[in-house]
Amino acid sequence: MSEQPFEPRIVAFFCNWCTYTAADLAGISRMQYAPNVRVIRLMCSGRVDPQFVLAAFRDGADGVLIGGCHPGDCHYQEGNVNALRRFELLRPMLRDLGVEDERVRLEWISAAEGDKVQRVCNEMTEQVRALGPLRLVTPKRVTPKRVTSPRVTSTWTVPVERADELVGQEAR
Repeated sequence: MSEQPFEPRIVAFFCNWCTYTAADLAGISRMQYAPNVRVIRLMCSGRVDPQFVLAAFRDGADGVLIGGCHPGDCHYQEGNVNALRRFELLRPMLRDLGVEDERVRLEWISAAEGDKVQRVCNEMTEQVRALGPLRLVTPKRVTPKRVTSPRVTSTWTVPVERADELVGQEAR
């Protein structure tokens, strides 16, 4: 039995006004680019919440591409600036989770740059293919333990690690 070569799954969040329109132009112009990219159209790249990126990785994406209008050309004035800020804050968190920088990319692509969509999608697919599948390390799930205090009538839930040190302490 021959093993299939790895084909990455890339989720792309594209701004409706520029990058999505450029992807449409690439399609109309019959420009060929990797079929590994699945496009999600958003009204603005500033709408990309870091949770969207985390959810994409959690749900099996090997890479995430964010595309927006060039700085100064945002239809929502500062949406792409907000996207850049969020992107810069998200990268260290992804590194801590074991996600390489090459798996996440932010590109400014105008509506007239269908060729850039083609190039960026192909480049990203090759980069992620070279990295191999994303293997996220899932943290160990902590089971809560109920703790009651003899002096306090309420019951609260704390992580197991803290429960043992709290048992026997007097309520303050």
